[in-house]
Amino acid sequence: MTSLNETALPALAKKLPVPSYDRPAARTGIVHFGVGGFHRSHEAMYIDRLLNLGGSRDWGICGVGVLPSDARMRDVLKAQDGLYTLVLKSPEGEEEARIIGAITEYLFAPDDPTAVVRKLSDPGTRIVSLSVTEGGYSINDSTGEFEPRAADVVHDLKSSTCPRSVFGLITMALAGRREQGIPPFTVMSCDNIQGNGNVARKALVSFARLKDPALADWVRDNVAFPNSMVDRITPVTTEADRAAVTESYGYTDGWPVVAEPFEQWVLEDNFPAGRPALERVGVQIVNDVEPYELMKLRLLNASHQVMSYLGYLAGHRYVHEVCADPVFAGFIRGFMEHESMPTLRPVPGIDLDAYQSELIHRFSNPAIRDTLARQMVDASERIPKFVLPVVREQLELAGPVDRAALVVAAWARSLEGTDEKGEPIEITDRRLGELRAAARADRNEPGAFLNLGEVFGDLGQNDRFVAAYRQARESLQRSGALAAVKDLTDQPTRSRETPRRPAPRRRLSNETIPQKQQEVTP
Repeated sequence: MTSLNETALPALAKKLPVPSYDRPAARTGIVHFGVGGFHRSHEAMYIDRLLNLGGSRDWGICGVGVLPSDARMRDVLKAQDGLYTLVLKSPEGEEEARIIGAITEYLFAPDDPTAVVRKLSDPGTRIVSLSVTEGGYSINDSTGEFEPRAADVVHDLKSSTCPRSVFGLITMALAGRREQGIPPFTVMSCDNIQGNGNVARKALVSFARLKDPALADWVRDNVAFPNSMVDRITPVTTEADRAAVTESYGYTDGWPVVAEPFEQWVLEDNFPAGRPALERVGVQIVNDVEPYELMKLRLLNASHQVMSYLGYLAGHRYVHEVCADPVFAGFIRGFMEHESMPTLRPVPGIDLDAYQSELIHRFSNPAIRDTLARQMVDASERIPKFVLPVVREQLELAGPVDRAALVVAAWARSLEGTDEKGEPIEITDRRLGELRAAARADRNEPGAFLNLGEVFGDLGQNDRFVAAYRQARESLQRSGALAAVKDLTDQPTRSRETPRRPAPRRRLSNETIPQKQQEVTP
């Protein structure tokens, strides 16, 4: 059986599209932290598409792993010369596959952190991109302040030895570039966070300030942090996915990526060191990302949270299963229309009603078999970023919060560890101990769960939300998830009459983002 690698490409080109560019001639212009399924279905795919057009050889990607679990990605990409298969599966059963070659290098920081620093310090590195998850920035959701918690971050703040963390490695490289007079690279977050560039800036400047205040000032004044909105549903690769690639295309791929056909990337044009001409391959380059990111975070990402805990309690395990149930589908659409929509600003070129319908269609895709369990990982990071901003906006608008309250109540119920049939619920969350303690207290004192200030901020003191939460909790205990969802779906809700206003624009600090002339380099 043929294995995927550079020498196999000529033969594989007879079966599916392969890179048409000279991969060894591509120079690294982007260093990316967090090479997982999403990066490979999204940013790396766009760069591969651009490289295939020709004339953009300065934008190859060097992937970097910092976690022990990244060793497997190191091994697979090394064996496959950085190549992998991207398989797109539509709800209608159509399939399209191609081999992606944009990742031309991969460094595993625990093996050699100095090699990572050297790569970051290279003048050819002009963009450092991040997909380190919502919790990877050490920002407190309630205060908006940097709070180092992860062991590697704490280590790097205390030690002057070679760093272990993403921000430690980036800070050391920026210090070296500053000393040598090399212009800084741009830091581009690709994580699902409102104002992800602002969040990355807050985290990096705050980290640097604890190491070297003068360096922090230089980073604040000279490093660009463009905001972005990224979108493509990309489930975890399974053994069945690997087997399917072998069966369909006749070669082995140790880590293919399966995703939906839909793709979107909206990117703020703030790249003083230059950027790839991504507009040539479908990326929307804009001056203001916020309307797009609010739309995506509060409709798509929030809806994943809306369906997951309730759906899991009711016995579902996949996103498409929940959306095949008309009661759940109506509940999700009702949340989008009645609770999320009134908090959004107009989005240029987007019909929000059509966007909601398209989301339900995308969620209903059985081919990618996206699990509810994937959406439930690190709920204490996701719910405060995707659902609770909608609650706060609606409380200010005197609008409905009943569906969001039921979602939070279902989350608390799921922390008991079993669904309504007694089947186990595996929970992954760095705050799991605190969450379960709060959920236990909630059984004796309904509403106590909301007193977890690090997650809910001051919502536990909001009488209207506490009342809605208690009612939702009682409905779940009395009738179960499906009946509770049906009760709310059947109730009339104020929707289009609810006053709408632009969501407030907030930065994470008083520091302004430097405005510089942008230079697009091919």
